[in-house]
Amino acid sequence: MARDTSYQAVMARQNEIMKKSLGMDYEQFVSGPIAFDYEAMMSGTGYTLEKIREIQREVGVGETPLLELRNITELVRRNAKPGYGARILVKDEACNPSGSFKDRRASVSLYHAAKLGYPGALAATSGNYGAAVASQAAMRNLGCIIVQEVFDSRYVGQPEIIEKTRKCEAFGAEVIQLTVGPELFYLALLLLEETGYFNASLYSSFGVAGIETIGTEIAEQCRARYGKDPAYVVITHAGGGNVTGTARGLRKAGADKSVVIGASVDLTGLHMASDRDFNRKSFTTGHTGFGVPFATWPDRTDVPKNAARPLRYMDRYVTVTQGEVFYVTEVAATVEGLERGPAGNTSLAAAIPLAAELPEDEIVVVQETEYTGAGKHPQAQLDFARRNGVEVRRGDPRENVPGKSIVIPEDFSQLHVTEVSLDRMRRSYIRNAVQRNGLREVNEEEVRFLSEDSKLSLEDVCKVLEEFGVKVRG
Repeated sequence: MARDTSYQAVMARQNEIMKKSLGMDYEQFVSGPIAFDYEAMMSGTGYTLEKIREIQREVGVGETPLLELRNITELVRRNAKPGYGARILVKDEACNPSGSFKDRRASVSLYHAAKLGYPGALAATSGNYGAAVASQAAMRNLGCIIVQEVFDSRYVGQPEIIEKTRKCEAFGAEVIQLTVGPELFYLALLLLEETGYFNASLYSSFGVAGIETIGTEIAEQCRARYGKDPAYVVITHAGGGNVTGTARGLRKAGADKSVVIGASVDLTGLHMASDRDFNRKSFTTGHTGFGVPFATWPDRTDVPKNAARPLRYMDRYVTVTQGEVFYVTEVAATVEGLERGPAGNTSLAAAIPLAAELPEDEIVVVQETEYTGAGKHPQAQLDFARRNGVEVRRGDPRENVPGKSIVIPEDFSQLHVTEVSLDRMRRSYIRNAVQRNGLREVNEEEVRFLSEDSKLSLEDVCKVLEEFGVKVRG
């Protein structure tokens, strides 16, 4: 009998396909509708932190330089109150083989795929991760398929994604390009089933564990050079893996007092699955369109349980505007001689006003940079925005309206961050957890898990559950 490849049939086989394509049985970690053993799932990779560092050294991943941005730090101090303006450092992840921290993620996944004898790997991503998987697949002599959402219904492609398509193909990957819509996940499942490839998911334990080395390196490098841990580590936040992995690495290195701050571009009002909105945004990652929904419901991914759980680790969450990131991209290039892509510059844009909160003897680390290319340059992005009806002008960045206007600062002093309420996001997460599972009551184990996953106290979790009409048993 021919295999049923209809949307409904493939989605019904999702768990079976995932189990075969990851080599990990998630059921062994699950203890209830909500609760699962997160730490057991993370250690279920079978790789220690030291083994991961060994894997990464073998393929030239990691041990990237930590650069001091002396000129930008001086600009911060000129605009801060006397004695304030922490030293800003940036972890130059563009030095990895494919040009971003995503190489760390891909290195463990592709090592594991080769170890288990998979013929190749597949990733569904429109970002840097596709290039990282393609690069690591080439090193491991594995086949590679990257599935991307590139176009709107007019078949107009976002220039940053087209640049990433070029990068993936340069490493020998087969790239399948789609219009925005629900078929991405379906097609990825279908291809995994047809090819027998490894699912190099962004959200597996293998991928997130690979990021932990950033956190340990930041702590080690700061201690070696300055004799102290950073006060703030600012991390571009999208799907949550970057925050989760880096924070876990910091903790493993003993840097428990470093404040972990997630930073996203504010794209409030734009829907990431909207055909109209798809090309009215200038950032394809590191924005609130991913940062908020993935924090408030992590398990919306292509794996049964997401290893990226950002609410466990974020101490603060801030946003910056599109115009500010474009401005800081130019500042980094012209003032520091560091031409890099938009993702890391999102956290740099946030780090500048955040550094002004701290005394001069403190340290703020920007956790990543990424490579840049034709489609990533501000000129390409701003020209594309204008062609899609978005106003671009100089002025007060607070006047930015996502999808309608991009306002580029006129002066360094205009850079600012907007605080996002983590308490509100934690409440949203708990509501999603109970509503998506159709629960009217939970047991004490579920409450403990929600407390760990949301970073709320047991008492506060019970209060939130009570507000949502959910009874706690036991």
